[in-house]
Amino acid sequence: MTIGVTGGIASGKSAVARAFAAHDVPWIDADDVAREIVEPGEPALAEIAAHFGNEVLDADGRLDRRRLRAIVFADADERAWLESVTHPRVRERLLTHLERMRESGAPYHLLVSPLLFESGQHRLVDRCLVVDVPQALQLARTTSRDGVDDAQARAIVAAQMPRDERLARADDVIDNGGDFDALAAQVARLDARYRAIAATPTRQTGDPS
Repeated sequence: MTIGVTGGIASGKSAVARAFAAHDVPWIDADDVAREIVEPGEPALAEIAAHFGNEVLDADGRLDRRRLRAIVFADADERAWLESVTHPRVRERLLTHLERMRESGAPYHLLVSPLLFESGQHRLVDRCLVVDVPQALQLARTTSRDGVDDAQARAIVAAQMPRDERLARADDVIDNGGDFDALAAQVARLDARYRAIAATPTRQTGDPS
C-alpha cells in the first residue's frame, strides 16, 4: 500500500517521514527525485538553462534553485512551463522507486510530495496524508529555513494549493504545530491503522495510470 504524504512548504513532511521510518516504513521523497532530474547532464537541466538562460546556473553548472525559485514564484506562466518540463520526468522515476518499495515486503510505504495533488501524483497512492500547520508557523519556518524574506515566503505559500482545499482532500491529517513527542504519537497511531488496512484483502490499490 502506498501512502501519499503532502502539506504546504515547511509543514514538516520530512520530519513525518522520519517518524514513520522509525517504524521501519520505507519512503521516497519527490523533492529528492526532482533534484535528481536537474543534475548536470540531465536533459531537464539543459531545457531549463535554454529557457531561462545561464543565470539560473551556478559557477559549477548546477541549477541555482534559489534564483530559479525567485523567477517562477513571481510568474505563474514561467512556473507552469517549468512544471511541464519536470513533472513528467519526476513521475516516471517515482514509478520506478515505488515498484522497488512494493517489492521490499513492507506492508506499506510513503510517497512524500509537496505537490501530491497539483502534479497528479495522488493517483499513484492509496491514501493521502496531509501534514498541517497554521500559516503563521509555516511562514516563520520558511523564512528561517530557506533564507527568504516574508514577501517571498508568502508568494510561495500563495502559489500552493490552499490549506482548506488540501485538508478537504485528505484521508488522514497530522497536526504538526506541536513538539516532536506529539508528532511521534500521531505517527504511531497511523502506523497501526495503515498496517491494519494493508492487511485487509479487499483494499484498493493506487492507480498507476
